Amino acid sequence: MDLVRILLSILLPPLGVFLQVGIGKHFWINILLTIFGYIPGIVHAVWIIAKVK
Repeated sequence: MDLVRILLSILLPPLGVFLQVGIGKHFWINILLTIFGYIPGIVHAVWIIAKVK
């Protein structure tokens, strides 16, 4: 399932974070990072998916 979340995070980083942790602080941080730059949003999303189990 993590592979699917990582693939979704590459396309839409906030979606991958939402599927992992729901709507919380990490979700909103990821939206801001994605707005400021697409790559930081991807990096944050993958990091959250890899870290949170």
